[in-house]
Amino acid sequence: MHLANYIRLWLACVRYSVVRTMMFRFDFLMWSLVEFFWMGVNVALVSVIYGHTDSVAGWSKYEMMLLIGTSMIIQRLMMGFFWSNIFEFGRNVRNGNFDFYLAQPGNILFMVSTRKLDLDSLANVVIAIGLVVYSAHRLRLAPGALDIAAYIVLLACGLAASYSIILLAVSLTFWIIKSEGIEGSYFALSDFSRIPRQAFKSIVVNVAFVYVLPMVVITNIPATTLLRGMTPANLPNILWLVAAAAAWFTLAVHVFNRGLRRYASASS
Repeated sequence: MHLANYIRLWLACVRYSVVRTMMFRFDFLMWSLVEFFWMGVNVALVSVIYGHTDSVAGWSKYEMMLLIGTSMIIQRLMMGFFWSNIFEFGRNVRNGNFDFYLAQPGNILFMVSTRKLDLDSLANVVIAIGLVVYSAHRLRLAPGALDIAAYIVLLACGLAASYSIILLAVSLTFWIIKSEGIEGSYFALSDFSRIPRQAFKSIVVNVAFVYVLPMVVITNIPATTLLRGMTPANLPNILWLVAAAAAWFTLAVHVFNRGLRRYASASS
């Protein structure tokens, strides 16, 4: 299939998701409010903490708000575009319904990842962006076009890394029966994305959540880029995040394809 065909297919999936959501408007509204409440709790927690201190790991209140907003953007995009699809993919592998995807003519990973959209999560991306803009305003930041472009690219890298980690975890379903705990581990790991990198003093924790699992850097590096700008001192961190996202995506696709060959041979 050509790129134009994939775009048309994705747009058809978008239309399907919108129609399906509008059929259950109350459900959409309820889950949007639930996610909005969860985001509000995180912001309120920061306000409570900074009511007793001026700095946490060298980060001021609105710098921390900007970091949390960045984390929320990535997580809401992940939930909106990919989470339901990948979670359903693991369930289909377990019950045998994955054959439906094998019968389709397009790239299987694309079909698995893009069939549905969760509009309630995507709606709250606007709130998360608003939190970042408000925090930048309170910090009196004046980022240039290059800084904003770099921030957006790094957000995309963070989203790619998050997608790759959860895809890699769910792809283990090709080899093991129960993977529900592995799938749910994404939420536990995502909690680390709202913590400043400077707060990690232990070498073991630094290696685990900065270099091995890049849950900290996927938010800290974009936020720092917006706060400090595109400086030579920040360039190694930017390149590190780009390289980490590429490496995780390559590994996740490799494991998925290996599992796919195993599933296909087993079903045949």
